[in-house]
Amino acid sequence: MSLTEQLLADMKEAMKQREAGKVRLSTIRMVRAAQKKAEIDKGREMTDEEMIDIINREVKKRQDALPDYEKANRPESVKQLHEEINILQGYLPEPLSTETISVLIKETIEELGANRPQDMGKVMKTVMPRLKGRADGKLVNQLVKEMLQ
Repeated sequence: MSLTEQLLADMKEAMKQREAGKVRLSTIRMVRAAQKKAEIDKGREMTDEEMIDIINREVKKRQDALPDYEKANRPESVKQLHEEINILQGYLPEPLSTETISVLIKETIEELGANRPQDMGKVMKTVMPRLKGRADGKLVNQLVKEMLQ
């Protein structure tokens, strides 16, 4: 089942649950709206990889908003954002372990012959597509930086 089909099935299930599925329903609708916008912009249906990018972008938006709501002392909004993040992460592939990411980075560094901090851009450009949707960019950046120093 594709990610789009899964979202549609989960949206129908959340609609049937009424109050119990309210946050889930609104979150799925938000993702589907982002999907529709992207499909209109590109003029074609989204692939699962592109859907993962959309979901990652929505998770990042919520994670970036969390500190602002915490500073403003809005616990109900913080709770809802956490719920939405958890719902969205359920559609993402399992994240890779730090060890697995490190091994992949080491392989890429050896493959490219990178050995100095100035090669970081070259390494990141090669390794990020391999880790797409399964690793946090900040963590990858930090690990690459450590390995090149």
